[in-house]
Amino acid sequence: MIDVIKLLPDSVANQIAAGEVIQRPASAVKELMENSLDAGATQIDLYVKDAGKGMIMVIDNGCGMSETDARLCFERHATSKISKAEDLFSIRTMGFRGEALASIAAIAQVELKTRRKEDEVGVKIINEGSVIKEQTLAPMAVGTTFTVKNLFFNVPARRNFLKSANAEMRHVVEEFTRVALMNPEVGFILNSDGKELYHLFPGNLKQRIMGLFGNNYNEKLLPVRQETDRVTINGYIVKAEFAKKTRGEQYFFVNKRFIKHPYLHHAIENAFLEMIPKDSFPGYFLNIEVDPADIDVNIHPTKTEVNFLDVKLIYAILHAAVRKAIGQNNLSPMIDFDEPTNLGIDFGEVVKQSNPIVQPSVPFNPSYNPFSEKREFTKSSFGGFQSFEKRQDPGDWRQLYEEPAKEEPVQKNHYIQLNQSYIITTLKSGILVIDQHLAHCRILFEKFLKELENDSGQSQQELFPEPFSLNANDASLLRDILPDLRRVGFDLEQVNATTFIIKGTPADMAGFNAVEMIEKMIDNYKINRTDLNLDRKLGIAKTMSSQLALKASTALTEMEMQNLADQLFGCSVAEVAPDGKKIYAILTLDELNLKLKT
Repeated sequence: MIDVIKLLPDSVANQIAAGEVIQRPASAVKELMENSLDAGATQIDLYVKDAGKGMIMVIDNGCGMSETDARLCFERHATSKISKAEDLFSIRTMGFRGEALASIAAIAQVELKTRRKEDEVGVKIINEGSVIKEQTLAPMAVGTTFTVKNLFFNVPARRNFLKSANAEMRHVVEEFTRVALMNPEVGFILNSDGKELYHLFPGNLKQRIMGLFGNNYNEKLLPVRQETDRVTINGYIVKAEFAKKTRGEQYFFVNKRFIKHPYLHHAIENAFLEMIPKDSFPGYFLNIEVDPADIDVNIHPTKTEVNFLDVKLIYAILHAAVRKAIGQNNLSPMIDFDEPTNLGIDFGEVVKQSNPIVQPSVPFNPSYNPFSEKREFTKSSFGGFQSFEKRQDPGDWRQLYEEPAKEEPVQKNHYIQLNQSYIITTLKSGILVIDQHLAHCRILFEKFLKELENDSGQSQQELFPEPFSLNANDASLLRDILPDLRRVGFDLEQVNATTFIIKGTPADMAGFNAVEMIEKMIDNYKINRTDLNLDRKLGIAKTMSSQLALKASTALTEMEMQNLADQLFGCSVAEVAPDGKKIYAILTLDELNLKLKT
């Protein structure tokens, strides 16, 4: 009988281990930057080419390594952090298992240059596929420089599964953000293909958040601080009114290590209960300091999942800390009902006034008839509403329900508005009720889809072009959808990697905030990201139509109601809105008779 179990060669074993730790270029970025933090660096510079697939270079001014340590660091489970199993429960460093550099070297071409302060020169090592190709002395500044080239060069199957450069770069930026966020005392630089995306100077946590996510976060953040014998929580939460429809800005850290923890996330969601819409998510940047003996970080290859010794206690303290922060910073006006609130007015003097109270009068022309002349139906009087190509002439849709006798003239339909939200008119078979917001959504949706297909959107040039900035991830997403935005009338110019200028907006957007509209389209693209052009266009048309459509509680004239109905029934799909909701309902005469008789 032939033995079938055999030991794998080190090269194969290292590649298998690399698959657990290094899943994409961003994984290598994370490991290298965390090593720089463990080395005590106060400045870390990251340079990438082709989203890290071509090259990743991390330069730090940390303590450096000796010649022996520089060679030994590429061996599996070679670490200076632990020497016995008990050490796993007293770890405060980012890395400790000694797998990162061995995993990177197994699937890439790595050049290491490092020098300690006490050494006159540094050492340079070239490692390709876990094989040391060269080791020489090299002059350099104190610190370490890691250069990783041709990731997965010897595992082509893994390289083929990498996403586009934009997608992989978003992962790189996300890992950079996670490392830089909770280390505000360290300076960071991120450079992609020769363009500087971030230049972060040492400062405090709020300055770091603003540096990563934009200066507008200065007004969005509420401080959180809670200290107990077992745990200390500090950081910031985002005010409820700035909650987003994506989970993008949610960052949990334990002892400055990024983690994912659904149970603790629920504590924050519960603290925001009834303050934000159900389809929105709170933002937060929180660090939980606990005794390392109370957590286990060694349960996941990337260490993003942890176990707490008493997670229910952490939950309760976190929930209380967030509720306290919301309560202490509540900006809503407070009224003291125990104190008289006369607003400085002496009502006694008012009563004593001898002058009689006269009701004001408003002059008007009682003979004026607004319907005596044909009114133009323009966006100024109707919130961006414009004419829309119909498959039938106006009024044809009414023949589906109200067919007049041939010898009788066609009777004009009359419209009334209910609660300034619903349009009601009569049919031969009963009553038609139209939701004005959903109807306008459908009309605009088909209009924008047509413009996206035909590149026919009209642009209104801005008198004063408006600049705005995004974080690197959102800027990358905006570049993805920029061609489609131009088709519907947006005129955007990119100034640098994260800054754009709005030079023109769609003609339908008069009176609307263009920056907020673009941010909502980016959020929608995050939720429904796809590589299909049709799906991307549908998402843009759906977002724009829902934002620009008539809102409930908008008063309409009878002519405006009639035009809305005519354009709705000229759409290719008049029954449902873009989100699938029914636009109108018909209450038949039989249903009316049944209700009146019961």
